[in-house]
Amino acid sequence: MLLSWQFRACVGVLQSTHGKFRCLSASASNATGKSMDMMEFPCEVIRNFSIVAHIDHGKSTLADRLVQALTGTIPKKVFGANQQVLDKLKVERERGITGSGLTLCSMIYHSNRKKYLLNLVDTPGHVDFSWEVSRSLAACQGALLLVDATQGVQAQSISVFHIAKERGLEIIPVLNKIDMPVADPLRITAQLQSMFGIDPEKVLQISAKTGRGVETVLQAIIERIPSPSGSVHEPLKALLFDSQYDRYRGVISLVNIRDGVMRKGDRITSCHTGKKYEVIEVGIMHPEEVPVTHLQPGQVGYIACNMKEPTEAHVGDTLHKVNVPVDPMPGFQPAKAMVYAGVFPVDTGDFVKLEESIRRLILTDRSVTIQRESSTALGQGCRLGFLGTLHMDVFRQRLEDEYDANIIITAPTVPYKVIYRDQMIIISNPTDFPDEWGPTSRVREVQEPMVKASIIVPEEYLGDMMDLCFSRRADDLDHRYLDSGTGTSARVMLTCTLPLSEIVTDFFDQLKSRSSGYASFDYEDAGYKASNLVKMTFLLNGKPVDALALVIHRSVEQKVGRIWVKKLHKVIPRQLFEVPIQAAVGKRIVARETLPAMRADVTAGLYGGHYERKLKHLENQKESKRRMKKIGNVDLPQDAFFDILSTRAK
Repeated sequence: MLLSWQFRACVGVLQSTHGKFRCLSASASNATGKSMDMMEFPCEVIRNFSIVAHIDHGKSTLADRLVQALTGTIPKKVFGANQQVLDKLKVERERGITGSGLTLCSMIYHSNRKKYLLNLVDTPGHVDFSWEVSRSLAACQGALLLVDATQGVQAQSISVFHIAKERGLEIIPVLNKIDMPVADPLRITAQLQSMFGIDPEKVLQISAKTGRGVETVLQAIIERIPSPSGSVHEPLKALLFDSQYDRYRGVISLVNIRDGVMRKGDRITSCHTGKKYEVIEVGIMHPEEVPVTHLQPGQVGYIACNMKEPTEAHVGDTLHKVNVPVDPMPGFQPAKAMVYAGVFPVDTGDFVKLEESIRRLILTDRSVTIQRESSTALGQGCRLGFLGTLHMDVFRQRLEDEYDANIIITAPTVPYKVIYRDQMIIISNPTDFPDEWGPTSRVREVQEPMVKASIIVPEEYLGDMMDLCFSRRADDLDHRYLDSGTGTSARVMLTCTLPLSEIVTDFFDQLKSRSSGYASFDYEDAGYKASNLVKMTFLLNGKPVDALALVIHRSVEQKVGRIWVKKLHKVIPRQLFEVPIQAAVGKRIVARETLPAMRADVTAGLYGGHYERKLKHLENQKESKRRMKKIGNVDLPQDAFFDILSTRAK
């Protein structure tokens, strides 16, 4: 998430001979001219699993090894190199992350005279994409919990473990990077035992980079992960857990067959919308889309059914045959936007092109919300909702890379609840926030979103982390030791409740800076809480600039006001008249800077005479500037907006 799921799948054939693996490539298997018969893979020989881990613990590298070293489907160019074969987007490769898109990879594996179908659903590791992790696990019966043997259990490791456990998945613990000189497998294994109750004998030790021990992972998948359940004799029931848009075929849906058989030509209907479709193509990925005759229970593949609108493909929907109704399966909670930002073109004439680019990009990233908005300063634009700040940054980069967009993104904000006497509304744009509220106004209460944060950090940085949390209005702060090591090996997990608005700007940067890069951070939604929030507007020559409005806590209004008026003072060009730059909360001015006027030397042409001659010219100049100030408009140029919004609160 990047922000598209892409079925990236590869099918290879593995055969075991005297304990050694012999790989047959996809091209070799196709050379026989025989298409893949899905009847060979009943539920008993199917294993659906996922890789879950903290960010940068080696998920993509392990996927590389499973696809390259074991299946031989994709040639291995350099031994030990991480080619990120499942990370297709430019932004994924540049940042070294797995995005929001689900990555499906199917492998055929021979073991003990049986042919197994292994379906790997790779997942993102960043905290912003926890919703993607949750829905990918819905198609799995097991998960590889990947932990870095040099860093140990991190905040996201704990989060994804509990997500998998709640879904009843079989967990296979895997220690990665054991080839590193600083790896400490014994200590990390003890952490897994103390935190998750995992038997140390079941922990696998591998190096995905070199391929050491990776073969044992496949055997563990076969032996430990249960096969899916289902019957070909039951009515068709399929779970739709992702989709993408193809401009020629419409929506391509990723489905997991729970019961029955789905064939080309079947008439199916959606439990959510009730609309009917005809299946025009069924297939798997090999490594690209390869049509098959049908899909059976437990199998995962794609279908094309002439679905024209992406909004018709509801993630978590149940598909069944027409006139053969079934009970809908439990779906997913819809993706909830946590961060909002306005996107405007630098050239106001490019709005139509920008809007079209955004809508095309959203076809591959269903978690982004969009609505139009206009600003007196920036013109026409779009208000977008994202899963987090990384999601927002990746979306911006994809707009620039794939559509050559030149844009301005406003400072990220969060959705607030404003409770009136007769109604409750959710506001994501600071310009819509009430200017003043209190006992005498219609607004009874204002609530802001809260998150339950978890920070894992070495013991010597505990004090700095507590200071950081308290400076961001943390409540219910608690900590506990994860292991009993000494010195730098002792780690502490800090938990607290934080306002979401405090972590969407520079919180993560401060976290890494104060902990020398050792801290890891994870959070989950904790609902809403009443708070003393105010709207801050900025006035140029007495006129508000709506694009710079902020919603802040009343306790920091003067501090924030001073910072922003100083930033504006630096970027606004001087005018022919004096310009006051003010930060206002309601009718109160909390901070001010004055931009001096450009002054022409009106006395330069005078060469003597009484001083009253000069005084007369100076008084005329002063009066003219006074008149200009009354009628003059200060237009904040686009480059000034770009400077102030890119630096944020620095």
